[in-house]
Amino acid sequence: MKNLVIVESPAKAKTIEKYLGSDFKVLSSIGHIRGIAKKVKGGGEPIDVNNGFATTYEIDPDKKKTVSELKKAVKIAETVWLATDEDREGEAIAWHLCEVLGLDTKTTKRIVFHEITKSAIEEAIKSPRTVDMSLVQAQQARQILDRIVGFELSPVVWQKVPGGKSAGRVQSPAVRLLVEREREIDAFAGSSQFRVTAELIVDGQTLKAELPKRFNTEPEAQSFLESLNGATFTVSDVTTSPSVRNPGAPFTTSTLQQDANSRLGFSAKATMSSAQKLYQEGKITYMRTDSVNLSGQAIAAATEYIKSAFGPQYSQVRTFKTKSASAQEAHEAIRPTNMALEHGSSNEYDQKLYNLIRSRTLASQMAPAKLEKTVITIVISTSKEKFEAKGEVIIFDGFLKVYGGSKKDAEILPAVSSGNTLDLAVASARQVFARPPARYSEGSLVKKLEELGIGRPSTYATIINTVQVRGYAEKGEGEGTPRDVIELTYTPAQMAQGRVDATRSVLLEGDAPVRASRTPRDDEVTRRVAPESKAERVEYLEQNGIIRQIVQEKTGSDRGKLVPTPGGEVLTDFLTNNFTQVVDYDFTAHVEEEFDLIADNKLARNDMLTEFYTPFHKLIEQSGGIKRSDVAQAREIGIDPKSGKPILARFGRFGPMLQLGLGDSQDKNDKPLFAPMPAGKKIETVTLEEALHAFTLPRIVGETTEGVPIKANIGRFGPYIQIDKLFVSIKPLDPHTITLDEARELYAAKLVAEAEKNIADFGDGIKVLKGRYGPYITDGAKNAKIPKDTDPKSVTHEQAIELLAAAPAAKKGRFTRKAPAKSTVRRTAARKTPVKKRTSTKK
Repeated sequence: MKNLVIVESPAKAKTIEKYLGSDFKVLSSIGHIRGIAKKVKGGGEPIDVNNGFATTYEIDPDKKKTVSELKKAVKIAETVWLATDEDREGEAIAWHLCEVLGLDTKTTKRIVFHEITKSAIEEAIKSPRTVDMSLVQAQQARQILDRIVGFELSPVVWQKVPGGKSAGRVQSPAVRLLVEREREIDAFAGSSQFRVTAELIVDGQTLKAELPKRFNTEPEAQSFLESLNGATFTVSDVTTSPSVRNPGAPFTTSTLQQDANSRLGFSAKATMSSAQKLYQEGKITYMRTDSVNLSGQAIAAATEYIKSAFGPQYSQVRTFKTKSASAQEAHEAIRPTNMALEHGSSNEYDQKLYNLIRSRTLASQMAPAKLEKTVITIVISTSKEKFEAKGEVIIFDGFLKVYGGSKKDAEILPAVSSGNTLDLAVASARQVFARPPARYSEGSLVKKLEELGIGRPSTYATIINTVQVRGYAEKGEGEGTPRDVIELTYTPAQMAQGRVDATRSVLLEGDAPVRASRTPRDDEVTRRVAPESKAERVEYLEQNGIIRQIVQEKTGSDRGKLVPTPGGEVLTDFLTNNFTQVVDYDFTAHVEEEFDLIADNKLARNDMLTEFYTPFHKLIEQSGGIKRSDVAQAREIGIDPKSGKPILARFGRFGPMLQLGLGDSQDKNDKPLFAPMPAGKKIETVTLEEALHAFTLPRIVGETTEGVPIKANIGRFGPYIQIDKLFVSIKPLDPHTITLDEARELYAAKLVAEAEKNIADFGDGIKVLKGRYGPYITDGAKNAKIPKDTDPKSVTHEQAIELLAAAPAAKKGRFTRKAPAKSTVRRTAARKTPVKKRTSTKK
């Protein structure tokens, strides 16, 4: 073999091999081949902080076959080319390959490219370099630091924080951001005003207008609407002004994640997964970048395509400057490798992302959109206030032709002139509420992390995924809670008596009482709106031609937003009070800047690690004095009237909970009772009434048709019913109110699903089941995959036993608490005798 090229991805290898001749063989390492060892043979620690942070690495057990194949290929190759990704992770993979395969980092050829195209690869082959050890050292510093923090701090979290799972150098500040925003929302003091709008008629066309002023009270709004009775409305001024809207820069990793989240609803993880595939297939440039720069060749290609597809008037060459000081301008923004290619993938989701990237890139090289804004001012003869109607017309769409156009059509205003008189169709004053700060979406959290300098393009998706996997944040599903909104409406035509009589008859025929917040006076008419109204109308009063309605709207929806869990709040408070360094935004950003300095060979790796570790380890040593009871204190809500025992709201292993009784009696039968925290309630706010209601569970709903009791309750995973040993989720129903018919229906559906799940039952505990990820064999303690070319229904008892015997041992359950791991760093305080340096250790 003349040339061996090693990349980290099989898909990337397949694409590159198409562009290289028969003299080249392309193999993949399938990502990292080794990592920091969990333990070292013969004793010692994988990270020796007293020996220059010397680190021992071990080959991933799953990669031993891959490494063996690579070693064989290296032996027969005349020249080895390392073509891993161009970022620090890629450089580290190249270094590990050198170490494991016996290649000299000073002479082995290293090639990088921003895109997987024939020209880019051929150009890279012409100008190889060697492994950049500064980039490797920067990656090592990040990996070592994260390992130290995780393995020293996480055991402290397990011991001191109820339900604590882990803490990380970057994930913890991200959780803190979510917690602080949630508390801002909780502390938000709501206020409301009345917004007045009107619909006026001119030459048969409707003109929508709004009063610039907002009223603070209902009487003020009522008085203004009453003043419109008999008023004339005249156009006093029509002003038009041109405006220009320019396109944004091409995508960086951060802005791609933000736009994919807001426009496509993609999570950061899903976005990077799709982008990775598009890059490996040679459709886009490298997807981990903080540069907005485009190469001259890319700009020329975009210009040519825009002129051809839309005309020369749509083309405008632009260059963008990256704001981030740490960005590498030699890199490029994320863009298509072929500007004219419309179809980038056969996968629906990947194609959506490709369309987004391509449109944004083309838009960045297009002319600005030209718009004309119009404001019509309307005077009211009976008031000093004035209505304003605003509209916008696109004169030339420019870049909006491909990107950024509004989903809704802009308001088109009817033609009017100064002096025109308008007829009022309807005017209304609606109560509007001040909005609390918005919860973070994945996209807005990425933006905030970037603003604070926390993390880098390659880490955003991992950070957001980790805080959710660890249970410190979750995606909201709530649609919000209803609130009453006052709406006052004045309609000149409704002053007719016939209309009032008609609505009175609706009330007389109705069989439900009208709920009113005050008693109607003699001059008021109480009415009920038809049930098909868009919003539920709970009050309907008329006075002097002004209709007062109370409608309901939903507020506080958290659907799709990142909401911190109670565990996330407790962890944040614990770290803020005891390990400020870990969650401090400025400090975390400073660490990222130091990684950049190491990459630029301006800072020594070990100097940076020592600066961080010394004060951090002192805090770890001092953590023994922290009392677990002080971390998440219990709150006494009140006394149970039946038993006379106190009811506590406290934090347990799986989150907030309620406890009835202290459990301090010597009587073994006098154990405390527990109940889950009611949905949407917190330890600080749950009331005695709500707690007593929670202790009414479990509840016997009734019996199945076979006479088996049905019990409703709430568990760690939400509300459920239990029939014998079978548990059935009842989300979104409430276990307090679920009916017998509903419970039986869910039970019947569960039985059908369970029956379909069982493919075969051999009677001795061994079964063939249909699982979430495909059919499998189980004996209740161990699972075995069924080969893809085997029909699950054809598996015999003997084959099942053989497959189970050959299957790997079952892993510990997801929620099994492991014994605190021994730290992977050597602490000075723990050493009693000098430890000899290990010559096998890699620095």
